[in-house]
Amino acid sequence: MKILVTGASGLLGTKLCELATNRKHEVYSAYNKNKPLYGKPLKFNVSDKNAVIKVFQTIKPEAVVHAAALTNVDKCETEKRLAWKINVEGTENIAKLCKKHDAFLIYVSTDYVFDGEKGMYKETDELAPINYYGLTKLKGEEKVRNWTNEYCIARASVIYGTIPATGKINFALWLLDKLKRKEKVKIVTDQWNSPTLNTNLANMLIEILERKITGIYHLAGATRINRYRFAELLAETFQLNSKLITPASSIQFSWIAKRPKDSSLNITKAYQTLKNKPLKINEALKKMRMELLQTK
Repeated sequence: MKILVTGASGLLGTKLCELATNRKHEVYSAYNKNKPLYGKPLKFNVSDKNAVIKVFQTIKPEAVVHAAALTNVDKCETEKRLAWKINVEGTENIAKLCKKHDAFLIYVSTDYVFDGEKGMYKETDELAPINYYGLTKLKGEEKVRNWTNEYCIARASVIYGTIPATGKINFALWLLDKLKRKEKVKIVTDQWNSPTLNTNLANMLIEILERKITGIYHLAGATRINRYRFAELLAETFQLNSKLITPASSIQFSWIAKRPKDSSLNITKAYQTLKNKPLKINEALKKMRMELLQTK
């Protein structure tokens, strides 16, 4: 299958391009700044309508995974125009061209489309983002639903993995680096989510592509956990000193954007539908540890 992946040098995009290439798909890796490690690189900005048109006309993808986004939650709050341009207008550009070229579209969304008041959200629960990042991702979902018929909206939560992609470091690698340096860290106890290993998510997305599964799916880790306990498990898995991790309340941090208290996702639908199941946290961390050992 001819697949176009946007955000191909990101944490998810990198793993997705690697695994799809291994499965003998023809992968085109779209990026804006940092050249991807896998696939055929294509440099363009998703918010540039003419550039997107040209790419679709040139490669004629059969499927698109739209993973490109401005994901810095605080930056989205302070630079709203930029966030809207990338996350909403960029998604609309991709969705329109998928419709025109009959390309199956997977849109990678987020648990932040929910307000975080109850947790374990199902795909059918009310959408009520409490920050601008969540709002732009929700508007992106709306663009996908309005413009395309053959689509899957895939919501994930706290994606982590072994790759420090696009110059950013994910929470797991950041924590492991701090603990290896024997530095103390404060981690919140009052934020709950469903941490998602990028390899697990990429495998689920490839299955959805290959089977052309449509609809909305929560493709997150299978464990609801608070950020502090997640940090403890990371320390235990990698045999580092968990006593360096200090519990803290979110009010002790001066974030610009509000964070949902409990944006954990119910993954029953994905578990029942997919052969590649969402992983429980212990399984996912073991897999991450093996991947890190293999890269050394």
